[in-house]
Amino acid sequence: MDIDYLAYIICSVLSFAVALTLHEVAHGFAAYKLGDPTAKRQGRLSLNPIKHIDPFGTVILPLMLMVMHWPIFGYAKPVPYNPRYFKDARKGDFITGIAGPLANLALAALAAIVAWALYGIAVPLVRESELFAIFYTMFLPMFALVNLYLMFFNLLPIPPLDGSSIFALLLPKKHLPRYYAIQQYAFPVFMIAMVFFPYVFGFNPFSWYLDLTAGNLGNLMFPFRIS
Repeated sequence: MDIDYLAYIICSVLSFAVALTLHEVAHGFAAYKLGDPTAKRQGRLSLNPIKHIDPFGTVILPLMLMVMHWPIFGYAKPVPYNPRYFKDARKGDFITGIAGPLANLALAALAAIVAWALYGIAVPLVRESELFAIFYTMFLPMFALVNLYLMFFNLLPIPPLDGSSIFALLLPKKHLPRYYAIQQYAFPVFMIAMVFFPYVFGFNPFSWYLDLTAGNLGNLMFPFRIS
């Protein structure tokens, strides 16, 4: 196997493992701090990636996107939470939902800070050390982009993605039970549309959206172009 491709695979796996795990733990931790023990009781505040793996969203979907040369992203097994524990169910739902994307933004920012901190010595080190070159020119950009892709993907206002938590603030309280009931049906429809839309219409709006948002933000954050 080509060494560059092997490095690409390893960097991808490490980036996804950290991004998805911290994303879900952030959801559970936010809910826990708001009074909901559900995630803690089910062991979902763990930093062990295995506890958060979703067979399709964590493994199959990223591999499919990699093969099709689309922006690579995915999702983990959603952390359970119960809005009934929150003092204010609507605000609690929103805070819990937005915690995951904010965690990914923080991780992307951390990668950018490391890139800027090493920028002054990076050029000679990249030439002298293949391992450093992989870390600096492949892992850091990929880690940032994976986190930004995951953040912006989840910010789409489509149930049960995190962006849909805004509905908890906007909808009248009496409509919330119905909203929660339809969440389980909305996501499968969205995933089917995401896979088949480009083949039917010859245009991939999701790739365009992620390049426009995550790609451009990543380039603004780093001292060199990363997408």
